[in-house]
Amino acid sequence: MNKSWIAIAGAGLLAAACTSTGTVERNAAGGAALGALAGAVIGNNVGDGDAGTGAAIGAIAGGAAGAYRGCRQEGGCGTQEPNRRQYYDERAGRYYFYDPQSQRYYWEDGQPRY
Repeated sequence: MNKSWIAIAGAGLLAAACTSTGTVERNAAGGAALGALAGAVIGNNVGDGDAGTGAAIGAIAGGAAGAYRGCRQEGGCGTQEPNRRQYYDERAGRYYFYDPQSQRYYWEDGQPRY
C-alpha cells in the first residue's frame, strides 16, 4: 500500500512541476490529489477494503475533472466566446457593444450606455 501512495504522490508532483500555462495543469494535479485522498478513504471503508485501488481510481477521476475545469477557466473545452462586436457612436465619439445575456448596450469600458 505504501508503494501506491508513493507512486501517486510522485505522479502528482511531476504533473504539478510541468505547468506551461498553469491553470489546466494545476487544476489537474489538485483534482488528482483530492481524488486520490477521497478514493483511498472510500476504498478503505467500502467493499474489500483496498485503499490503493480506490486511490488510483480517485486520482484518475479527480485529475480528469480538474483538467476539464482548468480548460473551461482558460476559455477552451467548448466555452462559448461572447460576441463582442463593437459599434461606433459618432455623437459620443466612443465604441459600444451589445450584451445578449443582459440585453443591454455597454460602452467599451463596461459602463452601461443608456
